[in-house]
Amino acid sequence: MRVLVAEDVEDLATAIAAGLRREGMAVDVAFDGNAALDRLACTRYDVVVLDRDLPGVHGDEVCRRQAADRSGSRVLMLTAAGTVRDRVEGLGLGADDYLPKPFDFAELVARIRALGRRPATSLPPVLERGGVTCDPGRRIAFRAGRRLELSPKEFALLECLLGAAGRVVSAEELLERVWDEAADPFTTAVKQTMRRLRAKLGDPPVIRTVREGGYQIGEP
Repeated sequence: MRVLVAEDVEDLATAIAAGLRREGMAVDVAFDGNAALDRLACTRYDVVVLDRDLPGVHGDEVCRRQAADRSGSRVLMLTAAGTVRDRVEGLGLGADDYLPKPFDFAELVARIRALGRRPATSLPPVLERGGVTCDPGRRIAFRAGRRLELSPKEFALLECLLGAAGRVVSAEELLERVWDEAADPFTTAVKQTMRRLRAKLGDPPVIRTVREGGYQIGEP
């Protein structure tokens, strides 16, 4: 899951990003509205965690533009403005969810995951293909009844492949969806992580390498 955290309090933004990365998400950070719009213009995010009171372009305007673009990114407003009127206004701007500060981090993670299950094409809460099952909400995966012990990146890679529902996923898309902006576009991280994931899935092989750098899980 690729997440953008748009929050002007740098300590809070950094802490949220670090916590979400521990949950296996790829996270970018923007400290003002202009930076948020710049990132949204060049990267497709599953979820945008958006503070309303951003400097530069206000968070409300960021939300309006994002809703108008129909990019498929879900917006979770995370703000100190927490009255019922504030929530109604925020949702009316196009936000998909609204969480007032102070907040419980476990609830933030749960809400982000819930929004991530509602992309343009809805995904089921449990993904399955080729005898492999993945439950993103509980962070567990199985093959033929055997629980898989996966690292966060291995799990995210598996989730992305299963979520494609048989579509071939390019190495470039996997790098964009599973890693964040700190990833070197020329890195071998996808190949290395894929090799470890295949080893943990065991035989017979369930992930195919497709010509020109794509991957597909299960039967073609």
